[in-house]
Amino acid sequence: MLKEKKICIVLPAYNAADTLEKTYNEIPFDIVDEVVLVDDHSLDETVSVGQRLGIRHIIQHDSNKGYGGNQKTCYQAALSLGADIVVMLHPDYQYDPRLIESMCYLIANGVYPVVLGSRILGKGALKGGMPRYKYFFNRCLTAFQNFLMNQKLAEYHTGYRAFSKEVLNSINFMADDDDFVFDNQMLAQIFYAGYEIAEITCPTKYFPEASSINFKRSCKYGFGVIGTSIAYRLQKWGLMKSRIFM
Repeated sequence: MLKEKKICIVLPAYNAADTLEKTYNEIPFDIVDEVVLVDDHSLDETVSVGQRLGIRHIIQHDSNKGYGGNQKTCYQAALSLGADIVVMLHPDYQYDPRLIESMCYLIANGVYPVVLGSRILGKGALKGGMPRYKYFFNRCLTAFQNFLMNQKLAEYHTGYRAFSKEVLNSINFMADDDDFVFDNQMLAQIFYAGYEIAEITCPTKYFPEASSINFKRSCKYGFGVIGTSIAYRLQKWGLMKSRIFM
């Protein structure tokens, strides 16, 4: 615990057998109470590795539910365990688990209810090997969203996030998409609900075993982000009603 807050790490996994152990071993267990591994019907030994590591809470999907669908299970499981703070950490070792304590500290002390590990703050993204086309589109999409949503995030597209239970209980994340745009819709819901989001610099590692979506799926994600931003603005203006903001 941290400041009497129960902390749960959720690991949305798909074919993460090669990197799960490295990720797990760097989790700061002096403050972390629970770890939940949700395997999205992997084709490798992800579950076996998790069992060998002694992860108590392992959930296996009978079919592949997608990146967003995996997170829905993650957050429901964490809340059912009584978590006060939930950290979503990719088990592909792309994000540094050693930042968990810093992220949770801001939430546990009531400074911010949501904290993102940003690859864009500083020079971590390109230095860590992010493809230049992804960096370019990341910056463009972030600028577009900041304009439409009247915010100032450095990045909307990081997969490293920490939430207070109050935030997770107050947004309808179950209405979000089951694919990668889930992440973006969730942040839009958080802003729409009136919460503030903090960011800390996060070094990032790109290597063959780290998960990454291809160009085609990146384009699909990009259009989803644009659609989410427009829906947010139109909802704010009272010109439409989107189910994710209901």
